[in-house]
Amino acid sequence: MKRSNNTSGTSFYGVTLTVTPQKLIDVLGEPDFFDNDGQDKVNMEYNLETEDGIAFTIYDWKEYRSLQMDQKVKFHIGGFSYTQCIEAKEELMEGF
Repeated sequence: MKRSNNTSGTSFYGVTLTVTPQKLIDVLGEPDFFDNDGQDKVNMEYNLETEDGIAFTIYDWKEYRSLQMDQKVKFHIGGFSYTQCIEAKEELMEGF
C-alpha cells in the first residue's frame, strides 16, 4: 500500500472500517490531512493505492468533534466502485 495522487472523484459506497485513529497512524503513517478540531466534515484523511493500483481514500465523516486517538471511529473508504472499496478494505485488514 502506498500514497496516491489519483483519488480525485472517489465516492463512498457504504464500505467502512472501524478503528482508532492511532491504529491507522501506526499502520499507515501520518495522514495526508489531519486537522482534528472537529470544525469540518473531515478531521483525518488518507489518499492511498493498493498493491494492484486501486486508488482509494480513508476518512472520518461528519464526526463534528475532535477525534480521541484511542477511541474507535467509523472511517469511510472511498473509491471508484463498491468492488474496489471492498478490495481496498481487504488489503487494509491485512495490516491490522
